[in-house]
Amino acid sequence: MSFLTEYKDREFERIIAPILEIEEFKEMKNIVHHGMNRYDHCLRVGYYSYRLAKFLHLNYEETARAAILHDFFLTDLNPNSKMKNLVNHPKTAIENAENFFDLTDREKDIISTHMFPVAPKIPKYAESWIVDLVDDVAGIYEK
Repeated sequence: MSFLTEYKDREFERIIAPILEIEEFKEMKNIVHHGMNRYDHCLRVGYYSYRLAKFLHLNYEETARAAILHDFFLTDLNPNSKMKNLVNHPKTAIENAENFFDLTDREKDIISTHMFPVAPKIPKYAESWIVDLVDDVAGIYEK
């Protein structure tokens, strides 16, 4: 069962629909990530970040889009260094996302800081903190 089938939310589906149409994004279904696939991980982080941002009356649309794109990379970046991958993959995710979308400053910050404190860049927006936290919790849950 797909994550989207399990949690029906038409507004969330509308927000992320353009991202789910990208063939390169769909390829993440074939990449193991936290004991599942990277595609489903991104959907989970996106959905719960969206729900929390909406509950807190924050910019839930930008939160959903950036959270879905936070791990948008298709390969291990450096097979010899897991730590470098942890620190550097947000930059690759932004570069990949910018090939398809015009990202706002908030979306760039969300993606670039979702590995704080492992990566040293401190989140600037409340929405960035949400995605950072949700990604951490999802990563623990999914292992």
